[in-house]
Amino acid sequence: MAGIVAAGLAVAASTGCSVPVDAVAGISMSDDGHLLGVMMVCGHRIDGATAYVDSEDVNKERTVGSWTADRPLTAGLATWSLQSPSTGWTVSSSLTRLAPKTTYILYGWTKDSSWSSGSVSFDLTDIGRISPGTVRYDDISADGDESPITVPLAEFKARACKDT
Repeated sequence: MAGIVAAGLAVAASTGCSVPVDAVAGISMSDDGHLLGVMMVCGHRIDGATAYVDSEDVNKERTVGSWTADRPLTAGLATWSLQSPSTGWTVSSSLTRLAPKTTYILYGWTKDSSWSSGSVSFDLTDIGRISPGTVRYDDISADGDESPITVPLAEFKARACKDT
């Protein structure tokens, strides 16, 4: 089901019809070296997150991990382990082993498709450049261009919602 949701969002985004964005997804690293999901919810809610293989061919996209928050995430910051169980999260689909030279996307969603998050793209090289206390996310410029950046957590909290 999560793969269908991811494919549906990809198709909707490419056709100009999409779920409103009111959160920003990112990735980080724990002090003990585990990959973390990071979600800055700007005002409404997010129910979960999914990671999938990025591909221009929707038929080649596949879910590599999916997590559902035990309670909807509301305005503010949430983090959870993408590699092991986390308090407050149910693993719908465990994160598969990530492959070299493959780009992944992490995004947040609601069960009723009322809200979503901006997504973050990453690969194994990007993960290797993230240190504890920093967040990689796709920053959106004033003219709408997206570019991945890695910033301290405090900076992510302060500016992520300004882009939505």
